[in-house]
Amino acid sequence: MHLREVKDQKDEISFIRIADTINKENPHYIPFLHQEVKDVFNPLKNKYFRDGEAIRWILKDDANNCIGRIAAFTHQKYINKGTSFPTGCFGFFDCINNQEAANLLLDTARKWLSEKGMEAMDGPVNFGDRDKWWGLMVEGFDRDPIYGMSFNPPYYQKLLEEYGMKNYYNQYYYALWVNDPIPPRFPERYAKFASKPDYSARHIRMSNLEKHAHEFATVYNAAWAQHDEAKEITAEQVLKLFNKMKPIMDERIIWFAYYKEEPIAMWINIPDLNVYFKHFNGKFGWLEKLRLMWMKKTGQCKNFTGVAFGIVPKFQALGVDSFMIYAGSLLIQKKHLYDTYEMGWAGDWNPKMVNIYKSLGAKQSRQMVVYRKIFDEHKNPFERHPIIN
Repeated sequence: MHLREVKDQKDEISFIRIADTINKENPHYIPFLHQEVKDVFNPLKNKYFRDGEAIRWILKDDANNCIGRIAAFTHQKYINKGTSFPTGCFGFFDCINNQEAANLLLDTARKWLSEKGMEAMDGPVNFGDRDKWWGLMVEGFDRDPIYGMSFNPPYYQKLLEEYGMKNYYNQYYYALWVNDPIPPRFPERYAKFASKPDYSARHIRMSNLEKHAHEFATVYNAAWAQHDEAKEITAEQVLKLFNKMKPIMDERIIWFAYYKEEPIAMWINIPDLNVYFKHFNGKFGWLEKLRLMWMKKTGQCKNFTGVAFGIVPKFQALGVDSFMIYAGSLLIQKKHLYDTYEMGWAGDWNPKMVNIYKSLGAKQSRQMVVYRKIFDEHKNPFERHPIIN
């Protein structure tokens, strides 16, 4: 076996396609869009290069067949997140079922991170935001992954744990049938807030994305930016994201709650793009884009997924979440827009979000794990991710 750092287009193609090769026997596997993976490692496309760096390797056997890959990266936003010691990351880990091969890949990432001053590594995660390729799948292999979700063979768990990786935190996905009855407390709380003229809940209008970008930034910065998990976002950044998402957005599943017309909560969802992408084999040229538009117009996507959820702190624990969600459900159920809903992952360190999912009557659909490897546990004892209260 021998390792190669990815430096040219041929290596990059091998880096992308090895995931397809390893997962090809699983009928539920859906290839990531190849261009999206490329963009992660393009400094002109990925803002994380402003304060970080990344490197990739592919692993080949003696017959020059690609049998594995891994990436390692550092980023100032992550290095000291929740710890007293610098922590780097690895991701895009794929490997044949061979412990020696897995160890070589992980050792290589660990050595590079150590040379960068890191004292631990977390992964597998993305060199980017947490809505894509975050965590190792350990439950949920029997259904198609939703867009952006990691997907891997079950034996990866053994490869990482045999190497000495420890469970830093679990990520839970929850799903429900859209037309199932909603628990009674939701209509009760909806009625409570609907009777108060200062409160309202509405879905967005595509014609008013600039306004909604400001609303998103307001709620997000109040609800999340105080945590180590996130930093403040500007309305300009949100608008840029909204405009990029515009071809696939459905305004009827993106909701805000207001108090005296000030945004106090948001519930952001999109159609599950993997319903479209599973037909594209990782490609997304003009033919695929035309096909996506046709599939969207003819209503072929009956699944939607959660992207973001947040409540301004002083309005938390009042029931605003139930009010907003039930308002959305009245429209979604009435018009039979979708059949299933799968929510974005919630970490076991965020019990409030897990409880919101459970309160809807949703059932756990998948489990991911983010692992941590501390390079010297005598110096830095292992602890799991702290709970956010």
